[in-house]
Amino acid sequence: MSTVGDAYGYDNAMAETFFATLECELIKRRNWKAKTEARLAVFTRIESRYNPVRRHSGLNYQSPVNFEMKHKIQKKQPTSN
Repeated sequence: MSTVGDAYGYDNAMAETFFATLECELIKRRNWKAKTEARLAVFTRIESRYNPVRRHSGLNYQSPVNFEMKHKIQKKQPTSN
């Protein structure tokens, strides 16, 4: 995390966006009976939806699943010399 006016402040924007989305889409929509229930829901949300489905600018706006699938297909295709 950076401080105000620091050149590395853009690193916070991605984290802040992630947590704002998580809070809006998951946390504020439910009442939790126990902390472990909330932790499990957050973990499940991140691992089952957010990580594999969300498009990443670093992957040419593809989801990690699509990027890996295309990479595997390209690896299997023989190269012509």
